[in-house]
Amino acid sequence: MLAPALLGLAIFFVYPLIASIFYSFTRYNQLQDPEFVGLLNYRYLFTQDPQIAAAVTNTLWFVVILVPVRIVFALLVAGLLARARAASGFWRTLFYLPALVPPVASVVAFVFLFNPGTGPVNQILRAVGIPGPLWFNDPNWSKPSLVILGVWVMGDMMIIFLAALLEVPRDLYEAASLDGASGIQQVRHITLPTISPVIGFSVVTGVIAALQYFTEAAVASGVASGKATVGGGTGSGLGYPGTSLLTYTQLLYTRGFTSFQFGYASAMAVVLFVITAVLLVLTMRRISIFRAEES
Repeated sequence: MLAPALLGLAIFFVYPLIASIFYSFTRYNQLQDPEFVGLLNYRYLFTQDPQIAAAVTNTLWFVVILVPVRIVFALLVAGLLARARAASGFWRTLFYLPALVPPVASVVAFVFLFNPGTGPVNQILRAVGIPGPLWFNDPNWSKPSLVILGVWVMGDMMIIFLAALLEVPRDLYEAASLDGASGIQQVRHITLPTISPVIGFSVVTGVIAALQYFTEAAVASGVASGKATVGGGTGSGLGYPGTSLLTYTQLLYTRGFTSFQFGYASAMAVVLFVITAVLLVLTMRRISIFRAEES
């Protein structure tokens, strides 16, 4: 019964992982046989690649900023929907719908909505006397613009929090109210501890997704710079504006599939795998629900 799953795991995970580790020690462009170069790819990655610092910084920025912001907003919206009495089904559907929009379509729409010259967002801001920023065309605003997009498409996380909140026993709130607990105290001592497994799950999956953040940043960079393709080169347009939207996986993609440096791209993939594993271990050790003594 386990054979199909084990076969798929071996073909689509174990083999690519082993192959990536092997090719990371070679010079390989798919046109010639792999040439063993030892640690040369890793040495270039850690000491010589001129774009790796910006890529790592931007990726960590999304991990530190985007993940907590999405979790907080999703939890707040789920809390409001859990208390809704009238038209609750309508509001739940309304807040969940953006999560169904394909990522590419949502990014393209946001870039046009936040267009500094003709976008409706800046037009509304100008109408009330506020000079709108350049959004995706400004290095200081490009990443916050993607955070706004991440909040808009938080329906997948919100629906999980909503299900968890609806499962919290109501008698706990009633008992706390009789004991004089305020709303904030009830949230702190009843709601958050009860749904802590769901919060832990969201943190872990959010960190994994942020470390692999690719589609939104790459599409926003390409559309804002006027390109019709993603990863069309490793020149000044990569990560536009400047290098503010250059993520680690976007650099990995261009190194492998644009520059055909598959050996170097494999080394980047191995390093990403190790860093992701280490961060997840540290995160899970910090969250009590993943500790055996707290289970």
